[in-house]
Amino acid sequence: MTSLSTLCYIERDGSWLMLHRTVKKNDVNKDKWIGVGGHFEADESPEECVLREVKEETGYTLTSYRYRGLVTFVSGDGVTEYMSLFTADGFEGEAIACDEGELEWVPVEKVWGLNLWEGDKIFFRLLDEGEPFFSLKLVYNGAGVLVSAALNGKAMELFDILNEDGTKSGVVRERGVAHREGSLHPTAHVWIVRPNEKSGYDVLLQKRSPDKDSYPGCYDISSAGHVAAGDDYLETAVRELKEELGITAAAEELEPAGRHKVYAENRFYGRMFKDAELSQVYVYRKPVDIDALTLQESEVERVVWMDYGACFEAIRTGCMENCINENEFRTLGKYLGIRGL
Repeated sequence: MTSLSTLCYIERDGSWLMLHRTVKKNDVNKDKWIGVGGHFEADESPEECVLREVKEETGYTLTSYRYRGLVTFVSGDGVTEYMSLFTADGFEGEAIACDEGELEWVPVEKVWGLNLWEGDKIFFRLLDEGEPFFSLKLVYNGAGVLVSAALNGKAMELFDILNEDGTKSGVVRERGVAHREGSLHPTAHVWIVRPNEKSGYDVLLQKRSPDKDSYPGCYDISSAGHVAAGDDYLETAVRELKEELGITAAAEELEPAGRHKVYAENRFYGRMFKDAELSQVYVYRKPVDIDALTLQESEVERVVWMDYGACFEAIRTGCMENCINENEFRTLGKYLGIRGL
């Protein structure tokens, strides 16, 4: 079954007009906060539909509005909805009561704290970041859990959001939204090491690509990556080694070296980036010839060996541009048996 609909977010003085859907018993949006809109009537265009629906639900006549995107919403229970997404910043008329729920002007920064669909948070992020007209596909499992998302035909990364004790909360969230909200999510970190005559070990550092969305051009862990929703730490570690460095490692060759929780806030490209991670740390000791590695260009600019002690001092003093967590690196040194830590 397919349907056509519109959804509009009206802006006024830094607030969105939000509809709290509380009236209908069997409403798929029951208790959620959404914009205003509804289903197409016969022979309507998206613009005709949104103008009519906004007038019926709010009493307002839109005088300035934009068609922002097409959202393909797959509910998981046999319904696929093609939703035309609009924003508006001009209207006239007097407000009326809405028979779908309660209308409320909500400051933009507080909208994120409402009971929203996880997929809605994705297009809110895209709207806020000024994304040009986009096509967003959202697939749910029939029980309200987001299982996949694609922007302009390209799959988006989804994470299992964790409780503070590391267990899964049941929420699945898109990467950009997770980093906007600072949601705790799992990552896998692999430190590649080799014995030396100085501190006892060299560590392999990767220099992040200058095009990365966070910490571009910084020295980082040998290999690391987010754990995709439904995956586990170990399979992620094995996959990231292969994708980033071209190393084919067996799962048993990765030594678990503890878990580490970290939270950091930074600003990249003018946007706040909140990173809350629970990382499973692994050590890989097999011989690695860095000249024979196949680096993933979009992720890694180059790799270098560095003595653990020299690296620790560079991290501690900030004389090397890096995004390595000092506490995690200290824990790694203790695991390796390096003295003086």
